[in-house]
Amino acid sequence: MTSSPVTASDILALARRTLEIEAAAVLALQSRLDDSLVRAVDILLACKGRVVVTGMGKSGHVGSKIASTLASTGTPAFFMHPAEASHGDLGMITGQDVVLALSNSGESPEIIAILPLIKRRGARLITMTGRPGSTMAREADIHLDAAVAQEACPHNLAPTASTTAALALGDALAVVTLHARGFTAEDFARTHPGGALGRRLLIHVRDVMHKDEALPVVQEDTPFKTALLEMTRKKLGMTAVVDASGSLVGVFTDGDLRRCLDRDLDIKTTRIDSVMTRSPKTISEDVLAAEAARYMEDKQINGLLAVDGAGRLTGAFNMHDLLRAGVV
Repeated sequence: MTSSPVTASDILALARRTLEIEAAAVLALQSRLDDSLVRAVDILLACKGRVVVTGMGKSGHVGSKIASTLASTGTPAFFMHPAEASHGDLGMITGQDVVLALSNSGESPEIIAILPLIKRRGARLITMTGRPGSTMAREADIHLDAAVAQEACPHNLAPTASTTAALALGDALAVVTLHARGFTAEDFARTHPGGALGRRLLIHVRDVMHKDEALPVVQEDTPFKTALLEMTRKKLGMTAVVDASGSLVGVFTDGDLRRCLDRDLDIKTTRIDSVMTRSPKTISEDVLAAEAARYMEDKQINGLLAVDGAGRLTGAFNMHDLLRAGVV
């Protein structure tokens, strides 16, 4: 292999040409979409088992991503290597499954070798190839045409545009299927509990708030000094104030304390109810923590009290708690 001098202009020109070819390959798929895609979606929706995606080489890498996308959007799926299938992994497939097989040529010997066994098990077969007249296309219940005019590779050899087109067609199949299932953002969050979206959609105020012994709360007749000690112990920069029946009547915050410093107060005789903020802002413990964060930003407050459905005080939290929970 010999190399020749390549200028910056050459590099940029080839990169742009690559993107142009791959974009054209994806756009060309639009005009070829037909009832085959509709029937493929129907098969996926009717599947009682799993979608088993398979493919060799670069098609296998694309297939693995498609399987992952399907699984995370409401269609149980996994990837099976076709070469391993001939050595025992075929046992993963049942008659209730759907097999989605990818091959640009449609003639991958490792896949063709297992097609009769897939059919014998009673699994439905969807193939995605670049040759509608190929063996895999003919043997399939449904064939999806992912043909491209040319590869982006200058030699028209390395799988580039063809893998991009297959990936895009797989995404289209997954997106249409999730829409047909009525798959929601909340459903997505449940399959991604460790991600940012999952945290925003699954974590509620009740999951981040301080409660019970960790909740800063004092009676309305509590001395000012004692209330300060409660704030210091609970480390939330505030304390809730309740009456004799336990009903919330106010809140005392770091901001209130700063305002008190401008007044000549006797901390030994002053009661907290004379310096607290009455009718404090509260939020339901059932609200999403992300919504609470937006509310606090809108009101420009750093802490908030949580209440239950009956309006009873149940917790307190601040922006640091939301940051630790990863919802902001």
